[in-house]
Amino acid sequence: MTDKNIFVEKLKKRTRKFGVDVILFCDSLKQKKASSVVTYQLIKSATSTGANYRAACRGRSQAEFFSKMCIVVKEADESNLSNDKIELLRLLQEATEITKIMTKAKDTTYKNIN
Repeated sequence: MTDKNIFVEKLKKRTRKFGVDVILFCDSLKQKKASSVVTYQLIKSATSTGANYRAACRGRSQAEFFSKMCIVVKEADESNLSNDKIELLRLLQEATEITKIMTKAKDTTYKNIN
């Protein structure tokens, strides 16, 4: 397995774990009407990050990969939306790091396409 393949597999696991961690975090919160809307959106964006990254990795072309990576970056960035002290800070940091990694991959793909 090449270094690139190892990196891709680690990132697939990392984005999946991020989605699971966000679900567990949201499940631990007291639910009120307003917070349920925010947690629903947070869960959607966090799980979409991993799902769309996996889809990008299965892309049939660089253009398809790039398109999915644009979605991944948007969803990872949306995951920065919400906020509980220590756990939230960890999740926000992870969302920020994933966004940076995915943005770099998307930008590199864009350069390779054009």
